Amino acid sequence: MRGRIIVVEDDVAFGRTLAATLAEEGYDAVPVTTPEQGIETIDAGPPPDVVLTDLRLKQADGLAFMERAREGDPDLPVLVMTAFGSIAGALDAVRRGAFHYLTKPFKLDEMLLYVEKAVFHRRLLMEHARLRRALPASDPTSELLGQGPAMQQLRALVARCAAAEAAVLVRGESGTGKELVARALHRASGRAGGPFVAVNCTAIPESLMESELFGYEQGAFTGAQRGRRGLVEDASGGTLFLDELGDMPLPLQGKLLRALQSGAVRRVGATREVKVDVRVVAATHRNLEDEVAAGRFREDLYWRLNVLVVRVPPLRERREDIPELAARFLARATPPGGSPPRVGREALALLAAHAWPGNVRELENAMTRAAVLCGSGEVHAADLDFLGGFTGSPLEEARRHLPTLASLQEEYIRHVLAHTGGNRTRAAQILGVDASTLYRRLGPARAEPTVD
Repeated sequence: MRGRIIVVEDDVAFGRTLAATLAEEGYDAVPVTTPEQGIETIDAGPPPDVVLTDLRLKQADGLAFMERAREGDPDLPVLVMTAFGSIAGALDAVRRGAFHYLTKPFKLDEMLLYVEKAVFHRRLLMEHARLRRALPASDPTSELLGQGPAMQQLRALVARCAAAEAAVLVRGESGTGKELVARALHRASGRAGGPFVAVNCTAIPESLMESELFGYEQGAFTGAQRGRRGLVEDASGGTLFLDELGDMPLPLQGKLLRALQSGAVRRVGATREVKVDVRVVAATHRNLEDEVAAGRFREDLYWRLNVLVVRVPPLRERREDIPELAARFLARATPPGGSPPRVGREALALLAAHAWPGNVRELENAMTRAAVLCGSGEVHAADLDFLGGFTGSPLEEARRHLPTLASLQEEYIRHVLAHTGGNRTRAAQILGVDASTLYRRLGPARAEPTVD
């Protein structure tokens, strides 16, 4: 068979004529007279390659049927048939996802031509998806830069979590790269061929969040001139990334929990639910345990999402990665065809000594600015004097962050190294210890960082 076609036409004789014509051309054509029969035929399988439907059916709206038919299969091509006086409606159908429209009366050859095009389009999408699954993928964690122990452990944990279907909670300070981790989880999972939909829970006004997440029906509220799918539906078949979930309003948390438990969403103004198949990856910089105790976060939603936990380390815990990150960010900030500057010895010592409260995002911004400010092929320490508190005492940072004594000691050693330009012998003299003690406390690989 050249393809399976479902014909929805309440004019029984005309529907049978269309199906017979398609059958003569080698298609498996199934004529039905109502949208309900069409949905039943789709659900019973095998899945159709094309649906051909009248735009104006006696018992239902052809557009509503089209949306129902595409709920579980967004790539399903739908050809709509319409009378000449309803071309505006047909164009609206195309805007809402229809493959094309046929104006009645039309020639059967014209119908066959567009069916053939739709089947070809369908097969092309399926082949593309198959090739994406079959081709050896590049390392899905390649965007997680750094070769230090902390990042090696993080990449290994991401690979293990990606193989599961359970929800993942990504925890970490602002600027550590939680969305990069979420995208790596998606690329390494069996859902890599599906959509990755990111939702920033702090960027959507509370009054709009429900309709953005779950969609709405036409006329559900003032200004809703046509219905729209929500972001959860858009993510069906893939991964839904809820960034800064700890900031989601409490009333929405209950609706999200219900959607996750039932695997279905109800659009605003709708009377029925739409099935969805999503894997949720959530991220937050907040302490959710404290939020639950304070009554600002639902405990049942917390346990629903707190299945697999991935902690993204702050930059101060992975300083050995700073040279690689700095070089990569300088390369990104360099115009195409240009040669990126390198980080000088003294500048790198200063980078290693900085507290980085803004984490990797702060480092990226610093390197972007340094790439503009440096007047040569090398970033010098003077090009980095814009970093606030850069040469201040570590005690100033201690008052704000209350670090452990060991980390404060390490921070002070780096502070002295920064002032000596990385000279370990001079730093040991200032600290009143010998060089071997400095090696033991800081480690030889980290006491004098360099960039190739």
